[in-house]
Amino acid sequence: MSEIIRESMDYDVVIVGGGPSGLSAAIRLKQINPELSVVVLEKGSEIGAHILSGAVLDTSGLDKLIPDWKDNGAPVETEVTSDNFYILGEAGQIRVPNWPMPPLMSNHGKYIVSMGNVCRWLAEQAEALEVEIFPGMACSQLVYDGDRVAGVIAGEMGLNADGTPGPGYEPGMELRGKYVFIAEGVRGSLAKELIGKYDLSAGHDVQKFGIGMKEIWEIDLAKAKPGTVTHTMGWPLGKNAGGGSFIYHLGGNQVLVGFVVHLNYANPYLYPYMEFQRFKHHPMVAELLEGGKRVAYGARAISEGGWQSIPKLTVPGAVLLGCSAGLVNVPRIKGNHNAMLSGIAAAEAAAEAIAAGREGDELTGYEADIRSGDIARDLKPVRNVKPLWSKLGLWSSLALGGFDMWVANVTGWNPLGTWKHGKTDAEATGKAADFKPIDYPKPDGKLSFDRLTNVSFSFTNHEESQPCHLRLKDSAIPISVNLPVYAEPAQRYCPAGVYEVIEGEGGPRFQINFQNCVHCKTCDIKDPSQNITWTTPQGGDGPNYPNM
Repeated sequence: MSEIIRESMDYDVVIVGGGPSGLSAAIRLKQINPELSVVVLEKGSEIGAHILSGAVLDTSGLDKLIPDWKDNGAPVETEVTSDNFYILGEAGQIRVPNWPMPPLMSNHGKYIVSMGNVCRWLAEQAEALEVEIFPGMACSQLVYDGDRVAGVIAGEMGLNADGTPGPGYEPGMELRGKYVFIAEGVRGSLAKELIGKYDLSAGHDVQKFGIGMKEIWEIDLAKAKPGTVTHTMGWPLGKNAGGGSFIYHLGGNQVLVGFVVHLNYANPYLYPYMEFQRFKHHPMVAELLEGGKRVAYGARAISEGGWQSIPKLTVPGAVLLGCSAGLVNVPRIKGNHNAMLSGIAAAEAAAEAIAAGREGDELTGYEADIRSGDIARDLKPVRNVKPLWSKLGLWSSLALGGFDMWVANVTGWNPLGTWKHGKTDAEATGKAADFKPIDYPKPDGKLSFDRLTNVSFSFTNHEESQPCHLRLKDSAIPISVNLPVYAEPAQRYCPAGVYEVIEGEGGPRFQINFQNCVHCKTCDIKDPSQNITWTTPQGGDGPNYPNM
């Protein structure tokens, strides 16, 4: 094959990802110096198409970036008026009072939002400052100049299924920058490459993850309580896995219903999607949703490692932002504010370096800001909640984790020190012989739905003739190893029905329905053999979330 010739464009800063961290960085760069050339490359068909979050927004990041956001039409309107926390049993629930919880856990003064719509609004603010935004531009490769990250290759399209150029092949462009900001979200392919190439996790704990699934419902207006926030733990997961739910009443009669399963579960027969569907049949939830209709569905992985799992964030010429860096506060179920704050900090460090003629060096000032500033103050007090839950279970972690958070919230010191996570989520997967299959009720089509029907409500589309973006290191492993040892859990952990084991005359075979992929990256995280690598499909493909 002849050498591919690509056009090249030069910028001061190239930003990969049009989420809250990338857009905040772009805006802040232009606020500091309007003459800086800044481009945002987004793999979704439009800004917001691949954004999925709860979300109750802590506006601290937005306040710092655009202090007059209320007067500028930001879609941040539904203030939290009621904050509830329940522990569920199969037939009932216990409400946990708010008073024993550390103040940092309060949602009052926060806002229930669609982060997809918030990002669309942020994009408008960025474009008004003359930031260039290119949606439908998946970044498939990093460009290096020696040891320095110098840019990305974006927009390669028209490959045949075997990876060779098709008749409509477009080689993509090389977009070079004095700095490259990696703001892809959780487990992005370029972030994963950087972390591996530069060994950025050395000296830090392993990263941990959850799978979050979300539906938007339109319910009976008489049941709607805009501003109400409800979180639950307990049933149906019980001892099978950590996790819980959220129910957020947005404006009008829309309710955001979500379910999170921590991916360090051991039982390979666990089926996170079906746990979510079963959850909606709890009497408290069913009463709310009955008579309503689900109008959207999606899923994404969530970084859960917290403070001790944040890798080194800088390399020569590039930095990690937001969820690419793992800046989620797990007990608060919030990461958007930290994503925005990280974008602001990176922008300030890069602008300063460019102004001083140090372009392309390592932005150590950004790393220092994250390790000692607002993000550190948010994440340090809650650092032990996740490892305590994983090691001791729900009830012990509530007591010990609550105590540790309370003391840290008051004194800035964690009496329990820093607990380690231990195994990766893939390593935590147990062998099928040690567990029994779980019998899940069949979806009723009213409150609960089969996976493929729900995926249609994510409005996902992939061009079928392109190469499969879910790559196996060894095509034999799913049947020769994962099936006999782990009952091939890819059939169950994927929330979109991408992976199937098909029985036939010649024996079972592994099938990848990549067209269904909602880009959650769970397979890249949870596969016990670490045999699946998620890569970007061609630009614009994937889910098209309306207002997740």
